[in-house]
This record gives sequence, C-alpha cells and structure tokens, in this order.
Amino acid sequence: MIAAGVHSARARRALVTLATDDPAMAALSLWCAHRDVADGPAAQTQGNTILYGPEFEALAAHEQVGLAAHHVLHIALRHGARMGAMAARLGGSFDEALYGLAADALVNEALLAAGYGLPRPAVTLTGLLVAVGLAPGSDALAEWDVDRLYLRITGQGGGTSGAEQVPAGKTKAPSDAARAYAFEVGFNPDLMREIPDDANPEGAEQAAEWRQHVSRAMEGGRAAGRGIGVLGHRIADIPQPRTPWEQVLRRLLSRALLPGRVETHRRPARDWIAAEAHARATHAPTPTFRPAIRRTVDAPRVALAVDASGSIEGALLQRFLTEVCGIARRVAAEITLIAFDDGVRWQVRLDPSRWQGQIEALDWPRGGGTDFAPPLAAAQAMGASVALILTDLDGPFGPAPRGLPVIWATPEDAPSPPFGHVVSLAR
Repeated sequence: MIAAGVHSARARRALVTLATDDPAMAALSLWCAHRDVADGPAAQTQGNTILYGPEFEALAAHEQVGLAAHHVLHIALRHGARMGAMAARLGGSFDEALYGLAADALVNEALLAAGYGLPRPAVTLTGLLVAVGLAPGSDALAEWDVDRLYLRITGQGGGTSGAEQVPAGKTKAPSDAARAYAFEVGFNPDLMREIPDDANPEGAEQAAEWRQHVSRAMEGGRAAGRGIGVLGHRIADIPQPRTPWEQVLRRLLSRALLPGRVETHRRPARDWIAAEAHARATHAPTPTFRPAIRRTVDAPRVALAVDASGSIEGALLQRFLTEVCGIARRVAAEITLIAFDDGVRWQVRLDPSRWQGQIEALDWPRGGGTDFAPPLAAAQAMGASVALILTDLDGPFGPAPRGLPVIWATPEDAPSPPFGHVVSLAR
C-alpha cells in the first residue's frame, strides 16, 4: 500500500546524501516521486515513481544511497517507457525480464564507475557481456545502450557494436546465458515496470523533457567534477531522439508502393471530350486526341532479398520478415522472397495467409560469397516495385538498377552503398 502524496521518509537520508555528493543525481532525483510502501522489495520503479519498502531501512547507508541512485537513473534514462516501446515493436517475442536485466546492467555499471556502492551481488554490464560471450571492450558504457544490448542478447538486432565474440567455452545461446547469469546474481525482474505505449500518450513530450533534464544535470555534474555527471559523455544509454528502423522502413516502402498513373488509349481525356464537343458545335478544327490517365491497379511487388552467406542470424531474419510481411499486408503488396549469396539460390512468392509456415519450411543456403547484382536483376525481371535487401553490405554492388528503388537493411551501421537507401536495424 502506497502512502499517497507523502514524500518517502525511508529514503530521506539517502536523498540528502545524493544532494550533497552528486549534483547531477541530486537534480535528477527532484524530477522523480519518492514514496514509502508497506510491503514489497527494498526499492522498485513504477513509471516516474520510486517505491521504498521496509527492506530499504535494513541496508547500510552507502547501499541505500546506491539503490536510490539506481532507480533514479532508471527513470532518468526512461527504461520503463523504452521497455514498453520495445514490447510494442516485438509483440509476443519480447522478453521483459531480459530487457530489465540489460537495463540493470547498464545502470549498475555506470554507478560503480562513479564510485557508488550497491547491494551485492549485482548485475553489471561487464559481467553480462562476458556471460553472453562478448568481450566488454575498453569502455562498454560508451558502446552499448539498453535497446541495442537487448536486441544483441536475443539475436533480434544483429551486429556487435564493435565487441568481438569470446571463443572460449561459450556453448549456450546468448539469451540462455543471460538468464543463467541473472539467476546466478539473484536478479529480480519485477523491480521495474513496463510502461505500455497505449497508456503513455505523452511519451514523445516526456522523452524530450527528460532529455533536457538529463542534459542539464550531467552538465552541472561535469562542471562540479564529481558524481555521475563526470561520466555523462561516456554513457551511450542516455536517450537521443531517433526514429526506429521500422518506421523508416514503413515510410520508404509505402512511398515506393504508391499506385502509379499511366496513359490509356481506350478512352479520351475528359478535357479533350469537352474540347472536341465545343469544336464540333462551332465547326472548329478537331483538337489533337489526348488519352485519359488511369491509376495502375496491379498489386505492387516487393522483392525481399536475403543475404544467405551466413552473416544474418535466424532470429534477426524472423523479426525482419514479420515486420515486412505486416507492412506488405497493409499496403496490399505481393512479396517474393529471394535467397542469395554470390547468386540467386531460390525465390518464393509468399502467401499472406501462411507466410510463416512457408518460411519455416524453406531450406536456407549458408556460406559462400556475396554478390548483389543477381538478386537485383531478379527483382527487375519480375517487375518489382521496390527491392528490399537484408545484408551486411559486404560484397560487390554492380550497376544501379534503372527504375527500381532499392532499400538496404543492415544489422549494424555500415558504409553507404553507391545507390539506394540504408536502414540500420541495430536499434
């Protein structure tokens, strides 16, 4: 039970210490609500409110400060809202516990780097990366944000953001290894609540406000030379305004699949009919015939070419196909799936009513080189309205296909190709 409208008495000492020792965290804590509850864990985040349970009072003073800072940082980085947005994007495949684990790892790594104490054992970014088979790198905080980390662990985002695989003894899937690590350190996934998109209509406005709060707080801490503000420029998880790749892809596909207009000589243009009637009535010369313009009614075709050279993992492929097929159904497009490496291995027209079963039954080639000219030629030969190519952009491109819009979807940021539009799937 929450003591509504009453500022937390349990956290008062910890918050006073924050105000004294860390200017940035002190400023951020003022934008959070702090409430005591009659039961529950030591501390828990719900939206912009931190709930402090009876167990909070049993912690050592430095642990109280660290735990309060931990939840303040969750709110400041908008992890609950970002969790809700990711859940809306991925639907039934979303794993709330793994997302919370990634968020906790980033927050704890930042706090430990800033000199805070935390109740042990605690999940850390370094520990999580090692557990899932990734080398932490020289500055993991600057390399990873929560969305990229979650997608990398689950295999739905592709790319490693510069981290390299650790070859020794890693046999589990990254998601299973992450769950084992969470169990080992006693991670509690219920300490942060997802904020659903449909329950947060002011999400964009709140995101902009929190970006301003975080920017000002970090600048103050940096000027003071102590606390979390000193690390502000190194924390990649500080949310920046960006458009998710699904929205970019949807916009590009919709634009490419707009119905066209063509001339038809089966009937004259309306203004010609009027001009011809006027000429006949006035015995004037008959105007030159002008054909009518009609909208094309043929279903547009999407050529979805997948690089099968081994660089695209199955989870990323499934996520991508789900999104593209959903888009195609909404715009009434016909999808032909093309598997290629240094040549086209097969192409299959997808049935909107059973595309998932079709994909599961396909035999995907693996290995080989990469050449983009064959799938682009196949897309032109079938009269595709747009070619969408899922690849890491490692291969020869050949000449730009005339009259065929090309969208390159890459699992990580890559150099610009000589033609087409690039969409990064890293976030």
